[in-house]
Order: sequence, then structure tokens, then C-alpha cells
Amino acid sequence: MFLQFGAGNFLRAFADLFIDQLNRSPATSVGPVVVVQSTGRERAEALSRARGRYHVAIQGYQAGRVVDDTETVGSIAEALPAATQWDRVLALAGDPAVQGILSNTTEAGLALDPADASPTGVPRSFPAKLLAVLLARHRVGLAGVRVIPCELVESNGRCLRDLVLGQADRWRVPADIQSWLRDDCRWITTLVDRIVPGPPREHPLLGVDPLLLSAEPVAFWGVETSGDAGFPLWQHPAVVRAPDISPFTLRKVRILNGAHSALVCKARDFGVETVGECLDHPDIGRWLEDLLFGEIVPVLEGRCDDPAGFAQTTLDRFRNPFLEHRLSSIALNHEAKLAVRLRPTLEEYQRRFGKLPQLLSEILR
Repeated sequence: MFLQFGAGNFLRAFADLFIDQLNRSPATSVGPVVVVQSTGRERAEALSRARGRYHVAIQGYQAGRVVDDTETVGSIAEALPAATQWDRVLALAGDPAVQGILSNTTEAGLALDPADASPTGVPRSFPAKLLAVLLARHRVGLAGVRVIPCELVESNGRCLRDLVLGQADRWRVPADIQSWLRDDCRWITTLVDRIVPGPPREHPLLGVDPLLLSAEPVAFWGVETSGDAGFPLWQHPAVVRAPDISPFTLRKVRILNGAHSALVCKARDFGVETVGECLDHPDIGRWLEDLLFGEIVPVLEGRCDDPAGFAQTTLDRFRNPFLEHRLSSIALNHEAKLAVRLRPTLEEYQRRFGKLPQLLSEILR
């Protein structure tokens, strides 16, 4: 079983779909998912009404052919709003069947909250919620668990571990338990890559399945581990294991995610609403190519494999005619995303070339 913090579209078309696919064979089955919605309750309630079942339309191009398939996902056994069912969440933390804790709370979720000054009630921040869950597990004498963050932050496993230990200091958690948190729990650094824009524009299940999602065929889950046993989902074909995934992370966050957030900045004055419309627009499309190949790729040369080729592939993925990737969804937690995806590129360009990058400077003023 997996506990999952995050009830959003991405994990449902990524990890939850992969878990369902693995569960279809006894040889690879990994068990169900219990979703925890950290803030609000609407998504958890919608999943509960659907008994955890929904569909994902996989649409786009792969290996030179059109892909238009629909997957039924049934891996979610339960969906819980943290605000109203926190006791149930803590009870599940003490279940020996839990083998991993997944999360995708966006870049903004990897931060502490001053409101979490004491370990009472429902914590506000995700790191504090995770700490409360891990402490509940420790109290019943269970071994440490794998923590598998999917937030797009470099070294996300180590980042989340340090935040949880920082929260443990604030709660004055004893040193021996902090050692258990640090050393017995497995903090797995990952990189996730799949464009999941929301419901498809056209599909026979529109109006039938309120949880219907679309996703591109491309799916990549980079995992920083050297052994099979280090990651419970290692048998899925989307998983790539490597001793160091930081070059993959740098390339993906700065190019693909950076391009997405740059379009949010640039397109606001042009009246366009989707990524595809941006690529077709005579001004924005050319501007994005200039930004990628003139300012982002040069900073990455020599630091990751073929950044120019990845940038070109990214443009091709953005042109996927099946997907309606709305800029409004990319704009959620916009400032936190800019801090991770674009501002470091601006600063590194200035250090490397002795001048500010013109296009980045215009959108990051």
C-alpha cells in the first residue's frame, strides 16, 4: 500500500496509473493507493464518489505513430481530506502494509509554515504533515518507510528530508527519533516527466467520467537508486534508475518546465489560453524558440546530455494537437515555480556570459 499526499491530475495520470498497471499482474503487484488531499476536500470527495476509478486518455505521438488509447485506473482504494480525516491518516501511517509515501504538492509545498509551531491538530505544511505521519509510524514500532517525492525540485528527496528534520527540531523531537527519521526512512530523489493538462477536448467519456484526464504518451520517472529493492515500482517501464539523476532533473526543469512558466509570463498580453496556441502564434512561438536556444540551452551546455536536442523535443511535445494544456493550470503557484525554473537560469547566464539575458530579464522584472 502507498500513502499519497496530493490528489491532483498529475499523480493520477502518472504514479496511480503506473501502480494500476503493475497491479494487473500478480508478478508485479504493489498494492493500492490511499490518497490524502492536503488542502481542501473537493478532489478527495470526487474520488470517493467514483470509488477511486477513473480514466486516462493517452494521446499524442510516439515512435512515429499516433497514440490514442484509454486506460482505466482503479488503484486508489481510499481518498481522505486531511482537514476532516486526519485521525484516519495517522491510523494508516501505523499500518505495516504501507511501503511508500508518494507526494506531489508542487514546488510551493516544499516549505515550512510558522503556524506549525507545535505538534497538535492538523499540521499546515506538507513537511509537518509528513513528519506527523512518520512519528505515528515510529510510535507503533514499525521500520522506516520509503518517501518518494515527485515535486519538481532538484534533489527533492534530500530537500524534503531536511525540511522534515527542520520541523522535527521545531517540535523538539528526541535525537534518537530524528536519527530514525534520517537514517531508517529512505528519502528517494526522483524526477517525473509527463504532460498532464487535464480533461481531453474530445472523448467519448466526457460527461460520463468527471475524473477523466488526458496525458501525453511520454512518461519518464528517474529514480536515484542503484538497486532494485530501493524503489518499489522499479519494474514499470517508465522508471529509469541511475546513481545520480541531477543532470536529468536540471535539463527537464530548466527547459520543459521553464518553457511552460515562461509562456505564462509572455502570453498574458496576447489573449492566448493554451500552450498549443502559443506555439502557433507568430510572435510567441518564435520568442519561445529564441528563449530556449539563445538563453536557456547555452547555460546548460556541458552540464547535461544534449540540451538542444531536448529543447527541440520539448517544442514537439508542446505541439501535441490532442492536448489542451491551459496556461491557467501552469500558472498555479507561479512565483514559486519561477524561483526554481527560470530565475537560476537568469543568474547563471549573467555569471557565465557577463551580461543579463534579454528575454528572461524582460519577463522576470
